[in-house]
Amino acid sequence: MPGIAEHERQQEVLRLLDNVGQVSVPELSLRFGVSEVTIRKDLDALERRRLLRRVRGGAVTVNGADEGAFEMRLRHRVAAKQAIARAAAATVRDGDAIALDCSTTCYYLAQLLTERRGLVVLTNGLRAAEVLSESDATVVLPGGTVRRSSWSLVGDIGDVFSGRGRVARGFFGVRSLSPQLGLMELNPEETAVKRRLASVCAEVYGLFDSSKVDRFALHPFASPDQVTELITDTGMSDEAVESWKAVGVPVRRVPVDTEGAS
Repeated sequence: MPGIAEHERQQEVLRLLDNVGQVSVPELSLRFGVSEVTIRKDLDALERRRLLRRVRGGAVTVNGADEGAFEMRLRHRVAAKQAIARAAAATVRDGDAIALDCSTTCYYLAQLLTERRGLVVLTNGLRAAEVLSESDATVVLPGGTVRRSSWSLVGDIGDVFSGRGRVARGFFGVRSLSPQLGLMELNPEETAVKRRLASVCAEVYGLFDSSKVDRFALHPFASPDQVTELITDTGMSDEAVESWKAVGVPVRRVPVDTEGAS
C-alpha cells in the first residue's frame, strides 16, 4: 500500500491490530513503503490517543479496563451496533426530548436522528453532540471535564436537570448488565453522569451488543425497575433473555445485516 496518506495509514494499522493483535515496525515499513522512522511516528501518535500500546519493535492492542479509546470501540461489532441503533431510532418521534450517553451505539443512533425535527437532546457524548449539531436539534451538554478516551463530559453535574421536566426516553450503552443490579458501568465518573441522565427519563433503554452480557462491571446506573426495554442482537441467549423477563424487563433481539454495515 505505498503512497497512502498518513491518516489512512494509521487507520490501516488499527485494522491490522484488530485482526492480529500485534504489529512490527519493519513489517509496516515494507507494507506501506515508508521509512521505519515514519512508522514509529505513526505508532507514537496512535499511542498518545490511547489507541494502541507501544512495545519494543512495534505495538500491541490496548486491553485496559476502560475498553480502549472511542475510535477503537467504534470499529468493534459495527453491524450489531448499527442494527440496535436503527431499532432504537424507531422509538424517537419529532419533537421528543431524549437523552443519549457517550457510547458508540448512541453515536450511531445520533447519526440516524439528524432528520428528526424539533428534538431536544441531553447528552454527555461529544461525538453525538457534534453529529446532532448539524441538524435542527437543540443539544444540551451537562458540563464537566472532557474524558478523552470516551469523548465524553464527566464529573458531578449535580441537580442541573431537576425541576425542568421529564425527558421522554433515554438511551444508554453499558459495560455490562445484571437482572439483579441493572445497567452497569466500570468507570465511576461515567456512572455518575449516566445515573443523573437516567433519573430524569420517563423511559430508559439499554442498548448493547450481545458481547456485553456477563461481562464484569462495578457500578449500576439504572436499576431493573427503571429499565423500559433492552435492545440487543440475536447473540443474546434465551436464558439471559428469560432472566430479564423474570424481573419485568422486555428484551428485543434484532437481526444483524453484516453485509449492509458501513
